[in-house]
Amino acid sequence: MLGLLLVAVVTPASVQDRDGAVPVLRQGHREYPSLTKVWVDGAYTGAVIADLRTDTSLDIEVVKRTDDVKGFKVVPKRWIGERTNGWLGKFRILNKEYERTIASSHADILHAMTCLMLRRLTVPAEDRKERR
Repeated sequence: MLGLLLVAVVTPASVQDRDGAVPVLRQGHREYPSLTKVWVDGAYTGAVIADLRTDTSLDIEVVKRTDDVKGFKVVPKRWIGERTNGWLGKFRILNKEYERTIASSHADILHAMTCLMLRRLTVPAEDRKERR
């Protein structure tokens, strides 16, 4: 709900999002047993996700946008993930793929989220708003 990163898995570009979600959700379920509900977008459907639901007993809810709405509309719960992607996008090292290994890319993501969390712990909210 806070948009903070719990699990990060880096995959090659040839891996579809739906297939890449499996190791993320398995690792999240393993590391955070209290995790019970996950909101995903419409791409995360199919047999792979159904099997994952059964194996982990996670409540995986697909949040879809309605087809009859034209233009931009905020989709409930999806904005949380998009907001987190926006926060991470402010880090230059994550804007382009500079790294040659998956391990270093993974470390860059964790480093960026650590910087975000440390800033929230050390700088009062009023001061953060003034810096924007």
